[in-house]
Amino acid sequence: MQLKNPAQKHIALVAHDNKKKDLLDWVKLNREALTMHVLYATGTTGHLLGDALGLPVTRFQSGPLGGDQQIGAKIAEGAIDCIVFFWDPLEPQPHDPDVKALLRIAAVWNIPVACNWATADFMITSPLMAAEYVRNVPDFKEHLERFGTKG
Repeated sequence: MQLKNPAQKHIALVAHDNKKKDLLDWVKLNREALTMHVLYATGTTGHLLGDALGLPVTRFQSGPLGGDQQIGAKIAEGAIDCIVFFWDPLEPQPHDPDVKALLRIAAVWNIPVACNWATADFMITSPLMAAEYVRNVPDFKEHLERFGTKG
């Protein structure tokens, strides 16, 4: 199955506490490119980014309070096209299962995820970010039928 992502992408921006400054710096450097897109973020990150960019940012709960899961739900609904998630690989996170669930649902729905500055640079500068993109999405019909679920 294929889904058409418009030129204007819906981007989720997430950062662990020790990476918020990095994400904020990255966003400031890429403000012009980001103005073309619809932005979402978890809790404090959303507040910081909204102030720094002067752009609208749809804010969800803080990650540990369900924000990661809210973004995951939006992915399942087809409302998020990509994620920039500056996570901290050196610091244990109390909500690590939520983070893993978010990354898993992004993989299930074939959503691009940038987990560091370099990958985010590659993503935001890709010609695909400013163009319509047809994304392959697995067809889960057989899976749903096998388990007796209609969706």
